[in-house]
Amino acid sequence: MRHWTKLGEAPIPGTAKRLDLHQGKDDFFIHISGSTELMNSRKHGSEDALGELVCVGLARQRDARVLVGGLGMGFTLAAVLKTVGEGAEVTVAELIPEVVDWNRGPLGERAGRPLDDPRTRVFIGDVADLLRSGDARFDAIALDVDNGPEGLTQDGNDWIYSPAGLAATRAALAPGGRVAYWSAGPDAAFGRLLGRAGYRVDEKQVYAHGSKGTRHTIWLAHPG
Repeated sequence: MRHWTKLGEAPIPGTAKRLDLHQGKDDFFIHISGSTELMNSRKHGSEDALGELVCVGLARQRDARVLVGGLGMGFTLAAVLKTVGEGAEVTVAELIPEVVDWNRGPLGERAGRPLDDPRTRVFIGDVADLLRSGDARFDAIALDVDNGPEGLTQDGNDWIYSPAGLAATRAALAPGGRVAYWSAGPDAAFGRLLGRAGYRVDEKQVYAHGSKGTRHTIWLAHPG
């Protein structure tokens, strides 16, 4: 039987759901209240890959700007920071303030405390608001705001994967920039939608942990 300690809970804006943070013997995990496990601190291979793949080549760009949509357990942010150069600026957008607090607290050690990196900027709010604003251009955008193109935690996340969301994201990219989307599983319809939105798409299957078992999907998209 699995034993754990509940460390915190947080309401999910716009829903009746909440996130629960638990600590086990050797790991942390976050559940949607009473049901699905969203993430586990031992299984972050695809989150690492999301941050690494979208930032390939940016280590040589002194003033690279990167947007990470969804802090989660901090692993994608940490991977981005390891890949970009010292002069980069990395904005991480997180809708739920308690998730930021958890990453500043006991959870943060697992990813190496990326929020403490001086290159990190934290935006507490919906990443969609940043994409809609048109105020910034990013050399890379990594989006992991839900379980994939069909929102699990919040219906509002569906906009990110809609034609309007894809267009806003494309407009937020600097020339030569790219965007990467994470999903718990494949979705052929979303791959086709990216193509119709004017992206060249490289779809990758990445193991969640190690070299066997569950694989997740990453779409790496370049404006055509």
